[in-house]
Amino acid sequence: MTPPQTTPPYGTAGAEESEEVGHLRVGCAMWAHREWIGRHLPSDTRSGAELAPYATWCTAVEGNTTFYATPPATTIGRWRAETPDGFLFCFKLPRAITHERRLRNTSELTTEFCERIAPMGDRLGPTQIQLPPSFSGDDLPILARFLDQIPEIAGGWAVELRHPDFFVGGAQERAVDDLLVRHGVNRVVLDSRALFDRPAVTAEEIDAWEKKPRLPVRPVATSIQPIVRLIGNISLDASIVRWGQWVPSIVRWLAEGRSPIIFTHTPDNRDAPPLARRFHDLVADECERQGMSRSSLPEPMLADHQLGLLGDASS
Repeated sequence: MTPPQTTPPYGTAGAEESEEVGHLRVGCAMWAHREWIGRHLPSDTRSGAELAPYATWCTAVEGNTTFYATPPATTIGRWRAETPDGFLFCFKLPRAITHERRLRNTSELTTEFCERIAPMGDRLGPTQIQLPPSFSGDDLPILARFLDQIPEIAGGWAVELRHPDFFVGGAQERAVDDLLVRHGVNRVVLDSRALFDRPAVTAEEIDAWEKKPRLPVRPVATSIQPIVRLIGNISLDASIVRWGQWVPSIVRWLAEGRSPIIFTHTPDNRDAPPLARRFHDLVADECERQGMSRSSLPEPMLADHQLGLLGDASS
């Protein structure tokens, strides 16, 4: 795979300010959540028609659905038609490739998937290669061979690692970062600190505690569209305060010409869309303070009761 042209690979070493500021996008893990209807999205939003109003709240979305099943071509076309220019889907490779075959003997499956989503064109953000927690440093040669053979695709690629080998600052972490830099592949950064800042009380928090990774945070940008997944807790205000620690890194990436994509999660995801917008505004405010251009978000389609509440979600 021929890597795209990139600015210097790391946000803290060798970075130089770019003449062109990057573009910030924010989003959620999904675009359809039944509790959003009437709470954030208009109450007359039909089931299956959530994408268009969601795309007025956020500018990107994680593609968890493709991890479980590859959508038909007609669905891909519909998703593209329902979103505006500049909106990005960050689909995940099917689990048959990443978890069942663990990147081995997957050329045909990978090509088929890439051909299916290719009609998305400029709606494609980095396609995510989410690897299982058991994929360790010993498996790094497998990832290297996979990246050598992977097709080129609009939006490029991103890799999410979950084994501790890649988070302890040793030779294997440096080796995987160097590998991603050489291929122009983004590293997905997951920050679950806010989730574990408080004891799990609700059923959703207990479930998240059991399922979400608890790993050191590595604010590394290995290519031009770093992806950061922020996992919060039930307190929206506490989550925003914790996530505020990311603002300097993201502003720096933007100054370097990178275009980060930030996804916000909470255990119940009930208020994930306004939370994404609140985080966007934190970054935009700091950009403005530093004399950089301020990115904007679309005007959201609101539920009736929310017309005066946007940006004032409670904890």
